[in-house]
Amino acid sequence: MAGFGDWRDRVPIAAVIAVLVVVVLGVGAVTVLLGGRAGSWSGGAGGADVALSLPKADGSVANDSSGPNGSAADATTSTTSGGLLHVHAAGAVTQPGVVEVPAGSRVTDVVAAAGGPATDADLNQVNLAALVADGERVYIPRQGEVGAGMVAAGGGSSAASEQNVIVNLNEADASQLETLPGVGPATAKAIVDYRAEHGRFRSVDDLLNVRGIGPSKLEQIKPHARV
Repeated sequence: MAGFGDWRDRVPIAAVIAVLVVVVLGVGAVTVLLGGRAGSWSGGAGGADVALSLPKADGSVANDSSGPNGSAADATTSTTSGGLLHVHAAGAVTQPGVVEVPAGSRVTDVVAAAGGPATDADLNQVNLAALVADGERVYIPRQGEVGAGMVAAGGGSSAASEQNVIVNLNEADASQLETLPGVGPATAKAIVDYRAEHGRFRSVDDLLNVRGIGPSKLEQIKPHARV
C-alpha cells in the first residue's frame, strides 16, 4: 500500500507536466498554421497581386504613373517653362509702347513686336542681337541722330545702360528726352514746348529756363545732353 500512496502523491505533478506539454504543442501548431496561411495569401480576391506605394527617401510616396491616377498627376504637375517679358519699345518703331515678348528675346524681337522699324530708323546704331530683360526700355534712333543708340538691354537697369548716351536737345523728340536722368513725360514735353516757342537751345544750361528743371536736375542731365 505504501507504493500506491507514493503513486497517488505523484499524480498532481504528472498532470501538470501533461498540461504543459499540451500547451506547448498547441502553440506550435497554431504558429505553423498561421505561418502557412500568411505565406500563401497574395493580398486580394482571386490571388491578384496588390501594388503597394512605397515611401521614397524624401518622405514622399511613389505611385505607379501607369495607373488611373498617374496621368492626372502628370497633368497637374506639368508647368510651362519660361514666361513673358514686358519691354518698352521707343523711338523709330511703327508702334511705340510696351510690348510682350518671350523670355530670352533680343532687341530684334522687340522691334518686330512693335510693328517693325519705322522708315527712318537707323538700325546700324543698335545691337539687334542684344538680350533684353523684363522692364527694360529699347530705343531705336532715327537716321541723322548722333550718339542716339539708346538701347537698354542685356541686363541691369535702363539708366545704367544709357549712362554714356548723349542726347541732342535741339533734335531729340519727347521719347528721346525721356531717356535723360530725371526727365519724365511732363518735363520732356516742357522741353519740346520751350524749344518750339523760343527756338534752339544755345547751351545745356538753357534748360534752367524750362519749367520743372532746377539746378540739381540740370547737373544730372549735363553729362548726357548737348546742343
